[in-house]
Amino acid sequence: MPVLTRLIPSPVVVDIRRGALEDLSALLADQRISSNGKIAVAISGGSGLKLRDQFASELPGADWYPVSGGTIDEAVKLADAMRGKRYDAVVALGGGKIIDVTKYAAARVGLPLVAIATNLSHDGICSPISTLDNDNGRGSYGVPTPIALVIDLDVIRDAPIRFVRSGIGDAISNISALADWELSHQVNGEPVDGLAAAMARSAGEAVLRHPGGVGDDDFLVTLSEGLVMSGIAMSISGDSRPSSGACHEISHAFDLLFPTRAASHGEQCGLGAAFAMHLRGAPEGSAQMVETLRRHGLPVLPEEMGFTVDEFVQAVSFAPQTRPGRFTILEHLDLSDDEIRDAYADYAKAIGS
Repeated sequence: MPVLTRLIPSPVVVDIRRGALEDLSALLADQRISSNGKIAVAISGGSGLKLRDQFASELPGADWYPVSGGTIDEAVKLADAMRGKRYDAVVALGGGKIIDVTKYAAARVGLPLVAIATNLSHDGICSPISTLDNDNGRGSYGVPTPIALVIDLDVIRDAPIRFVRSGIGDAISNISALADWELSHQVNGEPVDGLAAAMARSAGEAVLRHPGGVGDDDFLVTLSEGLVMSGIAMSISGDSRPSSGACHEISHAFDLLFPTRAASHGEQCGLGAAFAMHLRGAPEGSAQMVETLRRHGLPVLPEEMGFTVDEFVQAVSFAPQTRPGRFTILEHLDLSDDEIRDAYADYAKAIGS
């Protein structure tokens, strides 16, 4: 008889609540991740150092490794430092860069990863992808999904509010990314994984339509769960397709063209998603995104991120080069700079700038 189900890589534990970190040592022991506490903990220089002081006594068998940046070199350096130490697991304690570096390092040394997110800036907290800076700019590397994920809402509230806003932009951009995936299916016959699409869509729609704000626990739980589901959707599909389309191409273009001025990942993706929805002739979808972004204090115009219209046109024009082989509304329309400028003028007028 054929196997009628499939196994989905996903964390054994997802713990999202106030005070979740207070039970970290129990989680490691109860889930048989590390019964003796012999773990490596990678931390950031900011929130991670503060939390080390708070939890060092609870994890007496841990070795602590500061991570200074989100580069491939830093990930390799961390892996080399942990090699041969016979740890049970690696714990990433910090934001997106720390988790991405540690996911890659854990994969190199063959250890399970426990991700403890100190902010909600993007959906990489639970994805099978590490996004790291390299000599050519930035690359995406396939890695195992974390074995456990902990999000303590008290810690999230202590982080700057811009991180929550970034996560909002990244989550709702799923809706635009899925429209790009479906477009590629219609035009090129690219297969769409229905389960991955359903999870990514549910995540984006939940955040888009939630009436609460960044100060509400219920909204923070919904956002956290949405970012987790986005990561699992990528595990299901085997790539970033459920959560990355023209929106992310535009964001990557800002990162590459203006590396010292780029805004947060989620801010750029949110704006990119709203503009991409406009390009595909979905004014209601674009307007709904704009309304949600504005309500949460995110930019909906390049000027609100410190970029001129000309720089935005340059980024949109360059965007397809950031993901060769990926088909989105940008590749489909193949607009000239003048056409992008005209489309942006229509978008700005439509949203009432």
